[in-house]
This record gives sequence, C-alpha cells and structure tokens, in this order.
Amino acid sequence: MTSWLTLTAGDLVLDLAPDIGGSIARFRKGAQELLRPAPRQASDAGEMASFPLVPFSNRVRGGTFVCDGRTVTLAPNLPGDKSPLHGQGWRAPWQVEQSDAASATLSFVHEPGEWPWHYEARQLFMLDESGLTVTLSCRNRSPERMPCGLAQHPYFPCDGTTRLTTGVTDVWLIDADVLPTNRVPASGKYLPSNGPVCGRGLDHGFEGWSGDALVDWGKGAKVRLTAAAPRFQLYAPATGGLFVAEPVENANAALNLPQEEWVAAGLVLLDQGEERSLAVRFEVED
Repeated sequence: MTSWLTLTAGDLVLDLAPDIGGSIARFRKGAQELLRPAPRQASDAGEMASFPLVPFSNRVRGGTFVCDGRTVTLAPNLPGDKSPLHGQGWRAPWQVEQSDAASATLSFVHEPGEWPWHYEARQLFMLDESGLTVTLSCRNRSPERMPCGLAQHPYFPCDGTTRLTTGVTDVWLIDADVLPTNRVPASGKYLPSNGPVCGRGLDHGFEGWSGDALVDWGKGAKVRLTAAAPRFQLYAPATGGLFVAEPVENANAALNLPQEEWVAAGLVLLDQGEERSLAVRFEVED
C-alpha cells in the first residue's frame, strides 16, 4: 500500500500520493468529497483524484513529432490508447521536498530517454481554509530547446444533478482515436453549461476558456476552478459517475502541428534553465 501525505486547513483535508504520479488522492470538506476519491489500494494515476500533466497535455498523433529538426517518437503509455498522452510526470514517482500541516512541495526529475530532454518538474500544494492552490512548474535542464505545455487533470464525482458552469467559444471535434479534426463554435451539447454534465458523452478540447468553472452538486459545498490557461478539456463519459475538467495550456495534438504554429496552440520552447508554471485554484464555496 502506497503511503499518502495528508494536509489540513480548517475542515478541508488533502491527501497526496507522491509515489503515484505526484497525484492528489483525496480532497474533501468534512464528509463531502470534492474530487473523486482514490481507493486506498490504488496504484495508478488514473485511479487518483487528480494528477499533473507535464511537459505536455493530451495526445501525440502517431506518437511522433519534430522539434528543431529532431524527430521524437514516444510509445503509448495508457492501455487501450495507441496515442501517448500527458507526458511523463503522471507515470513516475515524485519526491517530497517539503511539507508541513498545510503545504507540500513535490518534485520529479526526468532524465533524457524517448523524450530526449532533461527537465525538472515541481508541484507546490497550498491548502487554506477556503481552498487549494496547486502550482505546477517545469524547468528545462537540457542545452537544446524543449517544448512545454502544462495542465492538471482533476476528476469530479457527478450525478444527474451536477452542473458545470463555465465559458468557452469553440470546440474541437474528434475522431475515433480522440484526436482533433476541426474547430467549430461551441453549441448544443458542446456547451458545458448547457444542462447536466454527467453522462454527456464528451472527450473534447475547448478554446476561448473563461478561466473559471463552477462545479455545483446541488447540495453541500461547490468548487470553483480557476487558472490562467486559455483552454479547457472536458471528459464526461456516457456511463456517468465522474467527469474531468482540465485547465490546459496546449491543445490536443499540438505537438503534431508545424513548429511555427506551436505558440498559437499553447506550447512554448524553453531554453536551458527556463521555466514555465501554471497555478490552478480549487476554491471551495458554501
């Protein structure tokens, strides 16, 4: 059984699972679960309440892309999905650099391999009586430029009363491999705020995100998710029971675009020693 690290502030409790992708295992207010809780015997980041996406989010079409003339090929890293996704951080143990009653810093060092760059990632968790702030950062330690886009992947429990209120402008339609095909104005079922979120049958990326999303279960506390990220990814499977609301910097399959289009798609090229950060706030409202 993997050990968890517990932080508390007032009636908020946060359990971290550093060994499982630097993940959040549980986040709750009293008896109310604010994220989908991980089972105590969980061993995979996909079972966690939330995990970090570093140094890119979502999929790489065919597992291959080109950066500064170098062809990079990545192997699939999720059973049943032929596209590698979400980078390396969620598939590796993280170290506890610091912790006290209400804060912790976790770190992960990636040595060059199929992802040929050396980088360091950190997460700072700051819990207070009103909510949680998670700041994810990535620093390139290689002499060559490295592409980078960050995100968080929180799972929320849901039922037929759960509402997600947020603003978006456009949605990327997807193919059978959950890869983007074309961008269209968001309307109907592609407007996250249009009716219950549970069971919506979505796994889509959105452009023009407002930076603010409110999760309301119709009773108990609500969670307001905020981040200075331009994009939003929503996974709401038809089976219901949960949904994922991700603040993301880069678009799905952004690495497959011509390099001159990367910045517009949310990727930056970090020089040696440069760092990129993304702070996500989970504000708990009565």
